[in-house]
Amino acid sequence: MISIMDRSYCPTLEEIAAYIRNPLFGTFCSRISETYKCKEKIEYSSCSMKPGWNIKYKKAGRTLCTIYPEEYCFTVMVVTGRKERDTVEAALPDCTKELQKIYEQTQEGNGQRWLMIPLEDPDGLYEDVLRLIEIRRAG
Repeated sequence: MISIMDRSYCPTLEEIAAYIRNPLFGTFCSRISETYKCKEKIEYSSCSMKPGWNIKYKKAGRTLCTIYPEEYCFTVMVVTGRKERDTVEAALPDCTKELQKIYEQTQEGNGQRWLMIPLEDPDGLYEDVLRLIEIRRAG
């Protein structure tokens, strides 16, 4: 089993999936790759929010999302900026209460909100994350 904190060894996507042990991770990664025709980039982060190995998906130079692996689940960070604010806020009433709460509780800085959304099940929150990524891509 890999260590998400071991900077000396860059794990593969398959090793990260084995660490997470949740089939939703593979489903999510495949969906992002296929929908946006992009490949994952595995990077080590020393940031204080979630240090360790993470997975980024980028399209046309923009980060669509960053995935932070955890055991049995994963957290997806989607950054919403000034360009996306109106569209995101218009979509919020149709999103889950959980996402609405995450949005409200995330402070805005420099016109951006760095939304950290934990995923464990293919539920409404999962669909909300996909919607946010689509808004991000269109922005």
